Amino acid sequence: MAPVSATTTTWHDLLAGDELAHLATEAAREARTAPLPATLQPAVREALTRGGIHELYAHQAEAYGAARGGGNVIVTTGTASGKTLAFNLPVLDALAADRHARALYLYPTKALAQDQARSLGALGVAAVRAAIYDGDTPTERRRQIRGWANLVLTNPDMLHIGILPRHDLWGDFLHNLRFVVVDEAHVYRGVFGSHVANVLRRLRRLARIYGTEPQFLLASATIANAGELAHALTGQNATVVEDDAAPRAERTVALWNPPLLDAELGLRASALGEASRLLAGLAGRGLRTICFAKSRKSAELIHRFAVDRLDAKTAQRLAPYRAGYTPQQRREIERRLVEGDLLGVTSTDALELGIDIGDLDCAISVGFPGTVASLRQQWGRAGRRGHGLAILIASEDALDQYFMREPPALLERRVEAAILDHANPRVLDGHVAAAAFEAPLDGDDAATLGRETLERAPHVPELRQTQHGWVWAGKEAPAARVPLRSTSPDAFLVVDASSGDVLGLAERERAYSTLHEGAVYLHLGRQYLVRELDREARRALVEPFDGDWYTQAKKETETSIEEPLRVERRLGLELSFGRVSVTEQVVAYQKKAVADGSTLATIPLELPATTFDTEAVWFVPRPHQLDGLEAMPLLLSSLHAAEHSLIALLPLWAMCDRWDIGGLSTNLHLDTGAPTVFVYDGHAGGVGIAARGFDQFEGWVADTAELLAGCPCEQGCPSCVQSPKCGNLNEFLDKAGALTLLTRMSNSG
Repeated sequence: MAPVSATTTTWHDLLAGDELAHLATEAAREARTAPLPATLQPAVREALTRGGIHELYAHQAEAYGAARGGGNVIVTTGTASGKTLAFNLPVLDALAADRHARALYLYPTKALAQDQARSLGALGVAAVRAAIYDGDTPTERRRQIRGWANLVLTNPDMLHIGILPRHDLWGDFLHNLRFVVVDEAHVYRGVFGSHVANVLRRLRRLARIYGTEPQFLLASATIANAGELAHALTGQNATVVEDDAAPRAERTVALWNPPLLDAELGLRASALGEASRLLAGLAGRGLRTICFAKSRKSAELIHRFAVDRLDAKTAQRLAPYRAGYTPQQRREIERRLVEGDLLGVTSTDALELGIDIGDLDCAISVGFPGTVASLRQQWGRAGRRGHGLAILIASEDALDQYFMREPPALLERRVEAAILDHANPRVLDGHVAAAAFEAPLDGDDAATLGRETLERAPHVPELRQTQHGWVWAGKEAPAARVPLRSTSPDAFLVVDASSGDVLGLAERERAYSTLHEGAVYLHLGRQYLVRELDREARRALVEPFDGDWYTQAKKETETSIEEPLRVERRLGLELSFGRVSVTEQVVAYQKKAVADGSTLATIPLELPATTFDTEAVWFVPRPHQLDGLEAMPLLLSSLHAAEHSLIALLPLWAMCDRWDIGGLSTNLHLDTGAPTVFVYDGHAGGVGIAARGFDQFEGWVADTAELLAGCPCEQGCPSCVQSPKCGNLNEFLDKAGALTLLTRMSNSG
C-alpha cells in the first residue's frame, strides 16, 4: 500500500474549535553528517554500505570516536535520531576485529531485545553471533548461548538473578567482556533504577575479578542530567553526546482540552471520546496515526469508539496494541504498521520505547504520560518522512490542565532529570548479600561496588567476616529475594485468584492503602477487586473487576524529623531537607462513582500502622507569609491545598509519578513547633525525589503558584488542589489561601 504524505491542509479542519488550547509549528532541521570513520573494520563498513548507510550523523561519529578512545559514553538525543547505530558501531567494530571479544546488551523489555536482535540480524555482520538470553530462553539452549554467542541480549532481571549468581558458567564471557550497552537508560530511575545501578556495579566487579574492565555505552531519551545518570547507574564517568544532528521534518503540535462540563467541579468531557474522534478523523483521511493511552482499557476503548465512527473498510485498518498479546500477534501488528497496511493503532506505552514501527504521520498522546521525555518519545513517532502532527489531549489531572493554560511550560521546558539513589540501604543491602554470594567482599571492592557497600556489610544478616572478607553464610542465592522494583524485601504478592497469575509486588507500606479488602486495584490499566489481604502470607488475592466505582483509602499520617541534612534560607523562609520517619494507618475507605466522583459508601477498616524511614523536604512559612491566614481551619486548609499542588507539580522537576510522593501539612508540628509542610519520597529510604525538590525549590514553587492562579474553578478541583491519593479524602482544602501563601513565597525569592 502506497504511503500517504501528510500536509497541514489534510488535518487543519479537524484542529478547530474551543478544544484547541494551543497550536504551534516546530521547524524542520537539516541533518549534519560525517563520513564513515576510516578505522571501521571492512566487514562493518560493507554491512553499512549494503544497508544504504554511506555516512553518519555527526553525533553518531562523535559517539564512535569517544568509544574508541576507551571511555564510557551516553548518547541522549531525540527519537529516531539513530542512537542504536551510535552504540552498535563501536561494538560491531570490536567483535569484527577480535573473535574473542564479547558484548552484553541490556533492555528493559523483552520486546525491545527482540527488536534489536532482528536489526542486528538484518545488518548481517558475519562476525556477530547475537542471541537473546532471558526467562523465555529454553534451558537446553542456554548452555549453547554461553559458549557460542559473542553478543548477548538480556534484561536487568536476568542479569541480577540468572547470570551474576552463576558467573562460574559465564567465566569465558566475562573474561572477554568488552562492552556493556544500556539502552533506554532513562527508564532506570527511582526504585528500579536504584536497583539496576547496584546490578551494574556487581557486573563491573565480577568482570574485574575475571580480568577485564568493560566500557559502558548508554542511550537515553533527552533528559536534563545525562552525565549524572550515567555515573549514578555505573559508578563511572561518561562522555555525554547530546548535540542531535539527525534531520527532523516540520511538525505541527496541538494541545487539545476536552470541553468543560462543570467549571466548579473541574469536570470535562471524556479524553477517550476526544481521542477516538481525532483518531477516526485522521485515519479517515488516510493518515497513519498512533494513539498512546495510559492503560490497556483506555487503549481498547479508544479503538472501539474510533471503529464505530468509521466505515467497515477503514475500520479494518485500525488495531489496538498492548501487553498481553502473544509475540506473534504483536509482530503481525508491527509488520502491518511498517508496511503501511494499518492506518491507526491505539497503544499503551509498549510502543513508546525504541521498537521500529516505521514512518507515521500523526501521534496522539491521551493524557500527559508523566514526563516531558516520555511525551517527546511518543511525539517522535510522527512525521519522520514529512510534515507530522503531534497532539496532547488533556485529562482533568492538575499537570495536564496546567500545560493547557501555560503551553510554554511544556513546549519550551528543558526535560526532567532522572533521579535514583543506589546507596539507599533498603535497596543496597540485598545487593551487598548478592555480591558476597558471588565472591567474598573485601576492601578492593570499594572501587566497583562503592564504599557504601562495605559500610553496610556488617549490618546485613547472614554475612560472616572471614580472612578472605565478608562471605555469604545463608543457604540459597540471595539475589532471588531482591525484587528490582521494590525497596521492601517483604513486599506483598498480588495474585489473580481467577488464573493464579502473579500480577506484581506491593511494598508493605503501600499494600494497606492499595490492597485492603474491598479495594479496586489497578494493574497495567486493568481493574481488579481485592478479595483478601493475607498479612501472614504477605499475599493479596484479587479478581478482575469492571464496576463503575473506584476506591480511595482514608489514612492518618504522622511524620517525625529524624535528622535535617541541609537547611537553607530560601524564598524568605527556612527550607530543610533530611531524614524523616513516616507513620501511616489506613482507617477506612470510600467507594466513589466513576461518573462524578460522588461518595457511595464509607467503610471502616482495622489495619496496623506502618512506619518507614525516608527523605523529605519541609518548610515553615514565616508569619508575614501567613498574614490573614492564621485562623483555623483556614490555616490548615491553605497548607493542605499548597501541599497537594506542590506534589502535583514535582514530577515536572524529577522524573517520577505523583504516586511516588507523599506529603503532610499541619498547623502545628511537634518537631518544628510551627505550621509546616512536608513532601517526602513514598519509598522507604528515599530515592532522591525530595532532594531534587530541595534543589529546584524556587522553580517548583513558582510553577505551583501559576497552576493555582490559572485554574478557572473557585473553590479547588481535581485540576488544581484535589488529589486522587489524599488520605483525608480531599477535606479541608482552601485554594485561595494556598495561592496567597505560594505567591508570597515566590515574591520573597
